[in-house]
Amino acid sequence: MTVRLYDTRAQALRDFAPRDPSNVTVYVCGPTVQSGPHIGHVRAAVGFDILRRWLEHRHGRVTFVRNVTDIDDKILANATDAEPWWALAYRIELEFTRAYSAVGVLPPTYEPRATASVPQMIELIETLVERGHAYAAPDGSGDVYFDVRSWPEYGSLTRQSLDAMEAAADADPRGKRDPRDFALWKGAKPDEPADAAWSSPWGIGRPGWHIECSAMSRRYLGSEFDIHGGGLDLRFPHHENELAQSTAAGDAFARYWVHNGLVTVGDQKMSKSLGNFLLAEDVLRERDPRVVRYALGAAHYRSSLDLTPASFDEAEVALGRIRSFLQRAARVLPDGFDGDTGLPAAFASAMDDDLAVPQALAALHETVRSGNTALDEGDHDAAAVAAGAVSGMLAVLGLDPADAPGDDAETTALDALVRTMIDQRAEARATKDWTTADRIRDAIAAAGIVLEDGPEGTHWSVNRG
Repeated sequence: MTVRLYDTRAQALRDFAPRDPSNVTVYVCGPTVQSGPHIGHVRAAVGFDILRRWLEHRHGRVTFVRNVTDIDDKILANATDAEPWWALAYRIELEFTRAYSAVGVLPPTYEPRATASVPQMIELIETLVERGHAYAAPDGSGDVYFDVRSWPEYGSLTRQSLDAMEAAADADPRGKRDPRDFALWKGAKPDEPADAAWSSPWGIGRPGWHIECSAMSRRYLGSEFDIHGGGLDLRFPHHENELAQSTAAGDAFARYWVHNGLVTVGDQKMSKSLGNFLLAEDVLRERDPRVVRYALGAAHYRSSLDLTPASFDEAEVALGRIRSFLQRAARVLPDGFDGDTGLPAAFASAMDDDLAVPQALAALHETVRSGNTALDEGDHDAAAVAAGAVSGMLAVLGLDPADAPGDDAETTALDALVRTMIDQRAEARATKDWTTADRIRDAIAAAGIVLEDGPEGTHWSVNRG
């Protein structure tokens, strides 16, 4: 089967043909660590994590690079005397890492910080100057700009004409030849920390935002790689500028451009600047992280996702049905089940079709239903195949059953307590002490625990209804 992905630059679905089928290369723009992650950041990370897992399933190896922008205007602005810019950046980076880890996002193969690749950025800028595509500002500021009119393909990613574009607002325009020229290097300013600057041929300063990703992707993946990913809001100017400066420097750069949709609140993009964001920390404190991942990953990655409390409630119910089936199968099947029984054709076909997760989830839930039917009918072979397939699909989606409740210390302790009460209830019923049996039953129910009496004994689950 061939994976098909929507290429933003081509504005069409394309068969995915990596340069090296045994090692897919992916670069995804990571966070600018000026403040903690909101749930939109986590949605993006989940979407590319699912892409990575599916490409690993199809190709075996994926070299996945996600950068950290740890030097930026906003980081410097948010720093304080008590917390310097580099300390702020590191603290916020750890917050992003915790949020990603909580929802099961795999760590990247490489996670470079921008500040560790400044020499490579300077080298790339020098190449652009030598080729006539960049120039130092004549005002002595130390700024260096990309000359957009020197590169006829500028605007090809977003299909805009140069004259229709807004002026670049990333630097003082006084030294620019054209208002749309963007900063490659920013000369040091008197009010900025001295340790937020590096030596360069143009004077002391620091890199512009766009050059960072061009230099880091080249350093870790080479001059040509398979997929460049990021949010839809990065297409312009960030990705447009990356494409221009990298290709103008002679690099083939990204073969496919993949962009995820945004999280919205009342049809508005969720963003820190609008103040309408849900902090990832708050959501993960209130919700099971696997429920959060299910809710964020259930929509197609290119679609907008309007999150409400009902989104998480529905995800909890859906995930509960899946978990209940696997727990039931584990209890009933005498030989257990193999998690490597193969993926249903409908699931694989959906994932190959531009990661159609909604259709893949439909195949997953259909397998759960057929598995429950097989258990009801005593068809252990069919139930084992279904359970193995469900386990495999969950692994692809990052919802591996090994991470489900029941494997952590808290749930193990709860299981021990509930089973003790179940045993006490059984003893009371055996001696016809109905008062005690009823009291124990009521106490269990009041705690939100549902008991299921069956031929294999009494089993419990949390009432998520």
